[in-house]
Amino acid sequence: MAPLETDLPAIRGCIFDMDGLLINSEDIITLSTNQLLQKYGRPAFTPSIRAQLMGVPDSTNGDLFHNWARLPIPREQFARESSEQMRLHFPDCKPLPGAEKLLSNLSRARSSTSSGDRIELALASSTKSHSYELKTSSPETKRLLSFFQSDRRVLGDDARVRQGRGKPAPDIYLVALQTLNSAADSGEKVILPGECLVFEDSVAGVEAARRAGMRVVWVPHPDVAVEYQARQKDVLAGRMGMNELGDDWQLGEIDDGWAEQIPSLEHFDYEKYGIDVSS
Repeated sequence: MAPLETDLPAIRGCIFDMDGLLINSEDIITLSTNQLLQKYGRPAFTPSIRAQLMGVPDSTNGDLFHNWARLPIPREQFARESSEQMRLHFPDCKPLPGAEKLLSNLSRARSSTSSGDRIELALASSTKSHSYELKTSSPETKRLLSFFQSDRRVLGDDARVRQGRGKPAPDIYLVALQTLNSAADSGEKVILPGECLVFEDSVAGVEAARRAGMRVVWVPHPDVAVEYQARQKDVLAGRMGMNELGDDWQLGEIDDGWAEQIPSLEHFDYEKYGIDVSS
């Protein structure tokens, strides 16, 4: 892929999604859902339907899933049984390849520009607080998420994110940016959206970050990468049109240099973004 534009502002903040990016919770959701589908005599997730649901809050409660699954039980019963399965399996979550090393490096990194600003970190995850506690209950995931200060973790049930304004709306990323700026020392220049780099695995999450005016590194699950291969440029611009949010002025342009796709967090190129980890 061609290098990103060089006249973009220096990166001063990095904001991370969690599920399917830092930890393997998406695979655990798939495993739990497949167990229930099998219990009720329905076929397992296809890679295509899974890719469309990944990163969408409460996706297995929605029409897309239920119209496909055609379960012989009411949605409410499926939701109850699904929650029980997740409670059993979420404590088994593990960090994904490259996640801990990347967060460790960024936690001591600085901008390589003359200002030499520290890179500030925040979390913006659609997961709700009770699920977050389960997913981060093992020593490995607890250590991984400890790179984010507690006041810089914005979850799906955070009161500052208006109801019904989850991803692909930009709200959760703008709140995460507020947490970085409210923690800044007085006299310090505020971090602007264009100085933030968002790490996302889902299509909805990329759109949310683009709508927030931020730059994006998209790290899709292999199933998602295959499903959207032909429309990769639309994904990176946030122009998949999966939800009618309006406010199209918030979207990116095709090939505008504000987003790129990499196969895993291990492939992140610090130098490309002017991030110095040598300190």
